[in-house]
Parts: sequence; structure tokens; C-alpha cells
Amino acid sequence: MFDSNSINSKTGLVFNIQRFSIHDGPGMRTTVFLKGCPLRCGWCSNPESWHNYPEIWVFNIRCNKCGKCVDNCHKGAITLTENGISIDRNNCDLCFDCVNVCPTLAIEKIGSFLTVNEIMEQVNKDIIFYENSGGGVTVSGGEPLYQPAFLLALLKSCKEKGLHTTLDTSGYSPWDNINECLHYLDLVLIDVKSLDPSIHYKHTGVSNELILDNINKITGRVKTWLRVPVIPGVNTSESQIKDLADFAIKLSSEKLCLLPLHHWGKSKYTRLGRKYLFDGVQTFEKEYLLKCKGRIESYGLKVEIVE
Repeated sequence: MFDSNSINSKTGLVFNIQRFSIHDGPGMRTTVFLKGCPLRCGWCSNPESWHNYPEIWVFNIRCNKCGKCVDNCHKGAITLTENGISIDRNNCDLCFDCVNVCPTLAIEKIGSFLTVNEIMEQVNKDIIFYENSGGGVTVSGGEPLYQPAFLLALLKSCKEKGLHTTLDTSGYSPWDNINECLHYLDLVLIDVKSLDPSIHYKHTGVSNELILDNINKITGRVKTWLRVPVIPGVNTSESQIKDLADFAIKLSSEKLCLLPLHHWGKSKYTRLGRKYLFDGVQTFEKEYLLKCKGRIESYGLKVEIVE
């Protein structure tokens, strides 16, 4: 099993590097997704980001039922069913032997240890796009501040190149970790999932007290965009929207971004052997989102719908 202490300023655990991103800050960007997150949001579209160690997931549509994964699993954690590969996650020790022998990539490893230099090799490929669009590098997750030493080293390296830097965070981290990074950031995207403590805890598994305190400290020091997931039954009542607007007005956040619920990540839960808690929850129509945007804008706030 992976030892989280192996993550340091030189090596970080990354589960994706997405080039040509347009929703993670201004301009064209490269978004680096770090693995590990203390929150467990029921609507999360990146459940592969939760754990701070490499994992495996299954693409049964690719499985040819050759049985090589079963034969090479020394724990006996894999069986073949009518639908394909089934993994006993409680018995699996993440040796990745099954990944190494699968001829069709039906079993894949999620999470790779990369150095800052290895990430910067990818970033450097797109510098011309940053210059032409006003873009740069965004570090997301998971929760990037779950790997504070590596995050700081990566941001410093970006700044040495003169790149625009953005941090996409839940805000759930000790202030010292955030404070160190602010010197190397041009923009912070920070989530406001719910201002109600009990609702926030119910749907994320953590208190919002630390998050709100950090938001108050960050805004005014670094350009900030508040990002609000619009989740039916969680944070969309009239009183919650008004409270959100009142909260945003008191801050110096440049704008507020609405992120409507979608189910694009649903299949990931199946691949990971987990249950998707928001299965069947209806998403909002565009008309509702525009109405919600208008209500918040009526308070004098700049609002953007990010889809």
C-alpha cells in the first residue's frame, strides 16, 4: 500500500494533466490535477481524485475475458463475471500486477508520481497558447493543498517561467499552507458549496468553518473567483441564494461562477466500484440557471455560468 509520506516537494501524485482547458481560469490553460482530497462531495465528478494513493479502475467495455488478471492476482481479489471484471476492493492490495498483464487496458492505474520538472515539460509545450490567450497553469484536484510542499514547488517553478498561475481549491486546508502559496498565485478559484454548516457537513463530510475563514483571508490579497456548485436540494433555495449573494458582496471577489450539477462523472464510480449518490437527481434547465444568475446579479455581482 502507498505511503502518503512519500509525497514531498520533489515528487507529487498526479491523476491527470489536461491541456487546452478553458474553464479553469482566464485564457487557454494547462490544468494539473493532484490526487487526494479530504472532502467527499456526493456530486463529485472526479471520484478518482479522493484517495492520496494510486488506485485501479475498470473499463469492462474493453475486457475480452482472457483471464490474465485473475491468474496474476496473488490475493484472489479478481473474478470474471458475465459483465466482465469484478474486484474485491477490500482484498486488493494495489500491487498493480493485473494492470501490467491486461492486454486491452481494461484495468488501469490511476495516479502517477511525477516530478516538478516532468510536469513542466508538459506545460512548456503550451507556452505559446498562454501568451496568445492570457492563459497559464491551473493546479486542481482533488485538493491541491493536500500536497502542500509539492504544490508550492510547482507554483514556484511556474513563476520562474513567468507564467500566470491559478489554484482551484475547496479551501479546506490549514492557513499556513495557503499563505505560503499566495505569493506565487495570480488567481484563486475557491468553492462555496454551502454556507449552512449542517448542510455542508452532510454533503461533503467536513465542516465549512475553516473554508469560510480561509475565504475571508484570501480575498483582498489575491484575485479570487468564488465557485458555487448548483446542486438541487442542497443549496438552491431562495434564502440560500440570498445568503450567498450577501456573503459575496462582503468580499472583494472578482466574480462568482455557477457550476450546475452534471452527471458526466457517473461512470467513474462504476469503474471504481463505488456508489454514485446523486444518480437520478435531475439537473437544472438552462432557463433556471439564467434566472438564478439574474437574481444574484441584481445584487451588483458579476456572475458567470460555467458548463
